[in-house]
Amino acid sequence: MFEISLMCPQDRVETLSDALDALDALSVSVEDADAQTDAEQALFGEPGMPPPQDGWQRSRIQALFASEDLAQDALAVLKLQDFFAGCDVLGLSVVPEQDWVRLTQSQFAPVEITADFWIVPTWHEPPAQATRVIRLDPGLAFGTGTHPTTRMCLRWIARQGANSLARVLDYGCGSGILAIGAAKYGATDIDAVDIDEAAVQSTLLNAEANQVQLKSGLPDKAVGGYQTVLANILATPLKVLAPLLCAHVAPGGSLVLAGILERQVDELKSAYAPWATLDVADREDGWVLMTAQL
Repeated sequence: MFEISLMCPQDRVETLSDALDALDALSVSVEDADAQTDAEQALFGEPGMPPPQDGWQRSRIQALFASEDLAQDALAVLKLQDFFAGCDVLGLSVVPEQDWVRLTQSQFAPVEITADFWIVPTWHEPPAQATRVIRLDPGLAFGTGTHPTTRMCLRWIARQGANSLARVLDYGCGSGILAIGAAKYGATDIDAVDIDEAAVQSTLLNAEANQVQLKSGLPDKAVGGYQTVLANILATPLKVLAPLLCAHVAPGGSLVLAGILERQVDELKSAYAPWATLDVADREDGWVLMTAQL
């Protein structure tokens, strides 16, 4: 394969990317041309909120082509276009053949939750000290155990007894990892729900692979009260969902929320104040886990 590398201003990124796609690029990627410099610009936001800006001032676009002739032809065509004004060709290079599956797998090692509770991809053997293991490979749905919010939720689950986990709701289940973790620690009645059909299917497949029983579906499948309600989402949807999530917690049950940055703690406390008193139960890498007893 051959890779074209281009530099372009923000207002040309979409047009140039579409043109490369039309010219038979196998893939097109865009990154901040000023990354790892003083001029780097972070782009991030939350669901339902407008992004702070549309894109980086300067972007590096990289496009892969099956042959050198296709890459050269694409460059020749692009240089003739009016929209290419202000863009620069950084280079054309050969991409060495690699075992991309093995390379991708090498980035995902077993993840320790506690000394004896681990998340292990299927291509690894569990550590000798692991007495409870979730087998989970990276997929379309969020939740592989590598993110601090997921690890904190699973650590909380590991600290609970089976009675506390008897009936569990995993709201926004993603890969189903929290629901599966609850099953590993004795929960017997588990509902895992998500607005994304792909997440529902991922959860069912992962549950089967881990030989645990749970039910998964869209949010309307969550019915009644639960001893434990888990929601690892983000702060903005968690605030919107406050009355709904609290209504699903049975008297004396636990509400467990993640996806919250340390600077958002007071916002969450205020949002949930009419129904529950939230406290910070865990911290990791700038993220917090908040819980309440109802």
